[in-house]
Amino acid sequence: MTTPSKRIAILTSGGDCAGLNAVIRAVVLRAETLNWEVIGIHDGTHGLLSKPPQATVLHSGNVDTTVMRQGGTILGTTNKGDPFAYPMPDGTLRDRSEEIIAAFKNLGCEALIGIGGDGSLAILSRLARQGGFPLIGIPKTIDNDLGITEMSVGFDTAVAVATEALDRLQPTAASHDRIMILEVMGRDAGHIALTAGIAGGADVILIPEIPYDLKNIAAHIKGLSDRGRNFALVVVSEAVLTPDGQSVSHDFFGGQKRLGGIGHILGEKIAEACQAETRVTVLGHVQRGGQPSAHDRLIAAAFGVHAVNLIQEGKFDRMVAWSNRKVIDVPIADAIHHNQAVEKDGTLVQTARGLGICLG
Repeated sequence: MTTPSKRIAILTSGGDCAGLNAVIRAVVLRAETLNWEVIGIHDGTHGLLSKPPQATVLHSGNVDTTVMRQGGTILGTTNKGDPFAYPMPDGTLRDRSEEIIAAFKNLGCEALIGIGGDGSLAILSRLARQGGFPLIGIPKTIDNDLGITEMSVGFDTAVAVATEALDRLQPTAASHDRIMILEVMGRDAGHIALTAGIAGGADVILIPEIPYDLKNIAAHIKGLSDRGRNFALVVVSEAVLTPDGQSVSHDFFGGQKRLGGIGHILGEKIAEACQAETRVTVLGHVQRGGQPSAHDRLIAAAFGVHAVNLIQEGKFDRMVAWSNRKVIDVPIADAIHHNQAVEKDGTLVQTARGLGICLG
C-alpha cells in the first residue's frame, strides 16, 4: 500500500440532517483517487478536546454505499459548547480554542473540511484564521437559510418528510371533519413550511417572514367550508410568533432554548375562531432523520467532490454552494453574513398566492 501524499480532516457540526454521510463518503472517495488520507473527527470540535483526540481514519471500506443511505452522521456532531466560551463544570466559561487548534495540528492534517450551518461555519472559520490552517465549508441545514447557496444538504429530505406528513394528515382530516395543523422546523426562515405546504396541498401556510391575522385565516377556512370542503390543512413554521407577537420556546437541559409549540397555540385559536375541531402534529426531529432523498445524495456527492478539488487547487476559506444547477464556491464570510429568508415576493410565495393558499 502506497503512503498517502496528503492528509485532510473532516467533521460535522451543528444539528444533524439527512445527507451528511453521503458528503463524508464523497470526500473520502474523491480523496482516495488522489492518494490522500481522510481523518474523520468525532463530535465536531468536541472530538478535538479529548485526549487523545477522537478521530478515525476513513476509507472506502468503512464509508460504503450502506453508509451513504443512512441518516444522521457516522462521525457524530454537536450544536453546543462554543470553543471560544466553553461551559465548564463549575459554571464558568473558558476559551478553549487553542486546545482545539493544537489538537488539530497534532493530527498532521493539511486542511479541514467542515460540514455545518451558519453558526458552525462561523466558529470553524474563526478557528481556522486563528490557527492558520486551511478550511473548506460544506453547507448543511434543513432550514436552507444559508446565504448564496440555493440548496443545503438536508433541506430536500426535510421537505419530503413534511410533505408526506400532509399526505397522511389529509385523509384523516377529511374522515373526521377536522382542521389539521402541522408544525414544522424553521428556526429563522419558513422555507420548509412554504415548500412542503405547496407540495402537500396545504390551505394555510404561516411563515415568520409574513405577518398573519387570525381573522384572515378563519375567513379562508370558512370559505372552504362554504364551498363544500369538510377539512383544512394548516402548515406553520416553528418560528412563527403568537398572535400577540411572542416567540414560543422551551428550556432544555443545559440551559438551551429551542423553538416549538406555536402549533398548539394556533390550534386553540383556530378552533375558537372557526368553531371547528382541530388536531396538531409537531414533526420536530422526524424531519432530521431517515434516509436522505435522491436530491440530497446528489448534492452531497457534488459538494464533497468539489470540496476536495478546492483543496487540490489550493483555494481555501471557501464554501461550496449550489447555483443554477451547478456547484460553485464562495467566500465563507459572504455565505454566513447573509441569512437567506423567504422572499416575500419570491416565486414560491407568488405560487402559493396563485393557488389560493392563505399566507395569513
